[in-house]
Amino acid sequence: MAAIAMWRFTCSRRVLGGWGPLLCVAVSSLVALLVPLIGVENQCCSSLNGISRIRCQLWGGPQSAPAVQSTSLTVPFTDLDVLPQKFKPSKEMELEAKAALQQALEMKKLGKREKAHKLLVHALSMNPDFVDALTELGTILEEEKDVVQADHLYTKALAISPCNERALVSRDRTLPLVEEIDQRYFSIIDSKVRRLMSIPKGNSALRRVMEETYYHHIYHTVAIEGSTLTLSEIRHIIETRYAVSGKSLQEQNEVIGVDAAMKYINTTLLSRSEAITVGHILEIHRRVLGYVDPVEGGRLRTNQVFVGHHIPPRPRDLQRHMQELVQWLNSEEALQLHPVEYAALAHYKLVYIHPFVDGNGRTSRLLMNLVLMQASYPPITIRKEQRAEYYATLDTANEGDVRPFIRFIAKCTEITLDTLLISTTEHAVGLPAASDPAGSHTAPQPHKTIPVHN
Repeated sequence: MAAIAMWRFTCSRRVLGGWGPLLCVAVSSLVALLVPLIGVENQCCSSLNGISRIRCQLWGGPQSAPAVQSTSLTVPFTDLDVLPQKFKPSKEMELEAKAALQQALEMKKLGKREKAHKLLVHALSMNPDFVDALTELGTILEEEKDVVQADHLYTKALAISPCNERALVSRDRTLPLVEEIDQRYFSIIDSKVRRLMSIPKGNSALRRVMEETYYHHIYHTVAIEGSTLTLSEIRHIIETRYAVSGKSLQEQNEVIGVDAAMKYINTTLLSRSEAITVGHILEIHRRVLGYVDPVEGGRLRTNQVFVGHHIPPRPRDLQRHMQELVQWLNSEEALQLHPVEYAALAHYKLVYIHPFVDGNGRTSRLLMNLVLMQASYPPITIRKEQRAEYYATLDTANEGDVRPFIRFIAKCTEITLDTLLISTTEHAVGLPAASDPAGSHTAPQPHKTIPVHN
């Protein structure tokens, strides 16, 4: 303002005539209004350009964007200001990635495919969102008959650039093949479910393994969250309701909460044929968290949370997203999916919304098993040894391809079925030890979670 006053004084001295002072006053006032806006135009342009890029990523350009999911996954989050901010590579890293791509193309022309493969991997380590490198690496993998991984790279490229013509054409070529592969795997799972259902309900071996897997499920579902309780300690807590000395009371209350939620599902929800509601999900969570944090149990969060690179919806939007979730859960579209696919998507959608302060993973896994049991499938356990793969596939789903997560859940389902079938044979081997630190057991991995409701 001092500069403006000085300019006004100089102006009034130099301008001749009666209009000079008035003109100076008018111009200086205009300058005073415009000075705070210096740089705002550039900021607005940058913001608009950023929004345009995000919009292209979400919905594509003038032509309609391709569906990057083959699983009917529709999480309709359109709040641009809550999208996760990814690390952006430096200019030097981008240039190195481009140079590696050019060298890879040269190596490919010379028939040196292995070198080309390594160069493309290096390019993506420099710039993970390099669409041209993703597409080129996908092409090499497709030619090497790794159709599933190639399709994943094309899908990732389309999530970044929905209108990329080469990625579109490539994915149109691989998608039917990948879906056929997935359906064949679902058929294998279905055949094992039929074998399990043919076992008489009164089979003593089946009853024993179902009881044992109940404790295994609680052990693994809290171990994934970081619990240090052993399987025997968890069994003691559930059967006696006495605390284990030397262990955190919070960890022990988490065990009681999961046990209460599983009993609620078995005794209440499975006996009803009504649609899943938001109230049912809140009741599951109220039991999961009720012994640790009774205030937050069964209550949608009121604060914004951050989960790695994923930023869930804002608290004021949670009710709407939860309503959209249960509408999808009860829709004809969802009910026509394969039960494993349906359950995996139910899990992913709930954990994506992340509606609670704590207990989102446990509640999502319980919702997944509720969906499976309603379809007469056994509930499954995600072992603590699978924690890294579990979270990696969830991250991949957040990046635009949910199918690796569905395949992971399908694998867990098959492991569960194999364990139940092996345990009911004449020479049953039982479940593997839950506390094997080296993971050197040779028996199939543990498996089921909640007893199947008869």
